[in-house]
Amino acid sequence: MNLRSIAIAGVLGAGLSAGLLASPALAEYPERPINMIIPYGAGGATDISARAIAQPLGDAVGEPLIMSNVTGAGGATGSVAVQNAKPDGYTMLFARVGSHSVNPAMKATLPYTLDDFRFVTVYEINPVVCAVRPDSGIASMDDLVAKVKEGGVSYSSSGVGSLLHLAGAMVLSEFGVENPLDQATHIPQKGGGEAATAVLNGTATFICTNSSALKSFVANKQLTPILVTTKDRLVGFDAPTAAELGKPELEKLVGWTGIAGPAGLPDDVAQKWGEWMATATKDETFMKTMTANGSIVNVMSPADANTFINTQYETFRALVDKLGMRIEG
Repeated sequence: MNLRSIAIAGVLGAGLSAGLLASPALAEYPERPINMIIPYGAGGATDISARAIAQPLGDAVGEPLIMSNVTGAGGATGSVAVQNAKPDGYTMLFARVGSHSVNPAMKATLPYTLDDFRFVTVYEINPVVCAVRPDSGIASMDDLVAKVKEGGVSYSSSGVGSLLHLAGAMVLSEFGVENPLDQATHIPQKGGGEAATAVLNGTATFICTNSSALKSFVANKQLTPILVTTKDRLVGFDAPTAAELGKPELEKLVGWTGIAGPAGLPDDVAQKWGEWMATATKDETFMKTMTANGSIVNVMSPADANTFINTQYETFRALVDKLGMRIEG
């Protein structure tokens, strides 16, 4: 081989090596915008949480986040869209307690299971608060249970199969009310706002719902909290905790928001989401928004998030089976 041939071979070899080294960089995740599916409508708890984290999360990711509300079937429509997406990290879901704890526990015909998703984090916890009207004559859980035994007690929810539906039954069951579905009348409404209004106007006796949904009503003294499902006292809610009342099982009864991808999401992608969320949730504006809504920011690792969600699911499923709340249709 002459010197010219050797030089050409050297250039080609160097170019090939450079190309091989450059390939991983070109495929570095993320290299394009990420679709973020919100499976509930605008203005709801999931949407508020997602929009609050969007800016700091987008800054941490370094690529635009395309926020889309894909609604229907109690969060199932948007969830299925992510379930069927390619597990490459470019289609992700803002998962919620309703779509990924309550629905799998209660609905026999749900088109997905928890195994169809990989959770990369849970970052927001909404304790459940039980509340009544100030003029109800009920000032404690003991008072409520006594009223239930007298008859005529009802509780409102955002719909059959919702967290609120399950929460009212679970709380009464934990406080010793046998067959709570028979002892207290469930009054489903079209949403969380209407469920709270039902208690305000006297249509329902009490409600157990996310702290964020009741914070303004409690602050304005329109509703009186009688229980929060936390271990420690919740700021803005002058009510005993589940721990104080000796009902630690109720600490599992919380709302939450997390992020998930399809099953098969690679480990390195899940790890990046964990890092991004740890950064994004330190944002001052985001923290103020969450605190104002009565939420607790608690960023879980992918492993901790999966454990938390599965524990919640098992708790709710056992209650559903015990009380016969399974929805077959």
